[in-house]
Amino acid sequence: MSLHPTPVPTRDELQAATSKPLPKSLTTISLALAVIGAVVFVAGLFMAPDRAWHAWHFNWLFFAGLSSGGVTIVAVQRITTARWSRPVVRILEGYVAFLPVAFVFLLISLFAGRGHIFPWIHDTFPSTSKAAYFSMNFLVIRDVVTFAVLTVLPLWFVYKSVRLDVGQLPESGAKWAAGLRARMRRGFGEERRELHATHSITGKLAVAMAITYAVGWSLLAWDLSMTLSMHFQSDLYSWWFFMGAWLSALMAFTLLVLAWRRYLGADDIITEKQIHDIGKLCFAFTAFWGYLTFGQYLVIWYGNMGEQTFYMRLRLMAPWKLATLLSIWLVFVLPFFGLITKMAKMYLPTHILFAVSSLVGLWLMCYVEVYPSAYGVAPSAPFGIWELGVAALYLGLWGLSYVKFMDAFPRMRLTAMTSAYRDEIQVPVDPKTLEPLPAHE
Repeated sequence: MSLHPTPVPTRDELQAATSKPLPKSLTTISLALAVIGAVVFVAGLFMAPDRAWHAWHFNWLFFAGLSSGGVTIVAVQRITTARWSRPVVRILEGYVAFLPVAFVFLLISLFAGRGHIFPWIHDTFPSTSKAAYFSMNFLVIRDVVTFAVLTVLPLWFVYKSVRLDVGQLPESGAKWAAGLRARMRRGFGEERRELHATHSITGKLAVAMAITYAVGWSLLAWDLSMTLSMHFQSDLYSWWFFMGAWLSALMAFTLLVLAWRRYLGADDIITEKQIHDIGKLCFAFTAFWGYLTFGQYLVIWYGNMGEQTFYMRLRLMAPWKLATLLSIWLVFVLPFFGLITKMAKMYLPTHILFAVSSLVGLWLMCYVEVYPSAYGVAPSAPFGIWELGVAALYLGLWGLSYVKFMDAFPRMRLTAMTSAYRDEIQVPVDPKTLEPLPAHE
C-alpha cells in the first residue's frame, strides 16, 4: 500500500506555486518602522535614557526569545520526523534571520546600556554570593557565549536544511541572492545521498538545539530578566520565560502561515489540516503557559517568603496592576477559552484574533518583567513614545530580516515533499552506505 495515497504535487508545480515575488512594500514598511524606531531610540538616549534603555531591553527579550523559540520548534519537528509540517516549516526557519541582529543588540545592551539596565551596576548586592555571580565580566562572558551558541546552532541547522533545496533548485529565490545560493551548492552531490546526509546531521543539531534552548534561556532569563529585581528568585521562572517565548513563536507562526497561504494562493498545499494542527499547538501551549504561570504564583503565595512575595505584590499594585492583569487575559484567558473548540481553530478570523491577542499579551508581559523592577512603586506606569518607538525598531528589523530570508531561498521544503526517497528518511540509515541502521543504533 502506498504511503502517499493522495496526489502529491511535483517539484516544478510546488516551485511555481511558491515563487511569487514578494511585494516591495513589505521591505519598505519594515525599513520605515526600523528607521522611525531608531530615531526615537536615539532621541530617547538624550531625553530619557533610562526609559530608552529599558524599552530596548524588554523588546530584546521579546523578539530574541520569539526568534529562538521558533527555530527550536523547527528542531522539535526534526526530532519527531514530523511530516505534517513539511509545507510550512520553512516559514519557521525564517525566524533564524533575526538571531544575528539580536546577538549584536545583546552586545549593545551589555556594553553600552548596562548602567541603565542592570541595577547591580550601581546598587548594593543583597549577598556576597550574588556579588560574585553578578561580576560584570563573568556575566558578559557567560551571556555572550550562551547566546552565541543559541545563534550558531540554529544558523547551522537552517543552512543545512535550506541547502538541500537550493542544491535541487538553484534558481528558486531572488536574483540578488543568486551568488549566495551558488556558494551553498558547492560540493552538492547526488540527491539521495544529500537527503540522508542532511537528515542525519540536522537530527544531531536538533537535539543540541533543544537542549541548549532550555539550558541557555534558563541562564539568560535569570541574568537578564529575573534578577533585575535583585532580591527575587524562583525555580520556575526560567521555564515560564522560555515557554512564553515558545508560545509567542507559535502565535506568530499562525499569522505567517495564514498570510503565506493567502498570498501564494496555496490552499491545496497548506491545507486546513495544517491550520488545525497549528491551532492545536497554540491551544496546548497556551494551557501550559497558564499552568506554569499559576504554578509559580501558587508556590510563592503559600510559601509566603518575603524575598518572593514582594515581586508578585508589586505587580498587582498600582500602577502595574492593569498591565499585569491585561497581559494574563490576553495571553491565557482569551486564547484558552477562544481556541478550545475545533471551529475556532479552523475559522480564520477567530484564529487570527486570538493569535494577535496572545502576541500583544506576551509583549506586554515582557514589559511587566522589566519595568516594575526598574521603577518600583511609581505614581504612574511609564509607557509611551519610547516603548512604542523601540518596539517599532525591533519589529521593523525583525520583519526586514525575515522578508530577506524568505525572498532569498525556496519557501518550502520542496525536496522533502517531492523526492522519490522522502519516505526513506523515516528510517535511520548510515549516511555513508545508505544502509538502515540496526534498531539499537
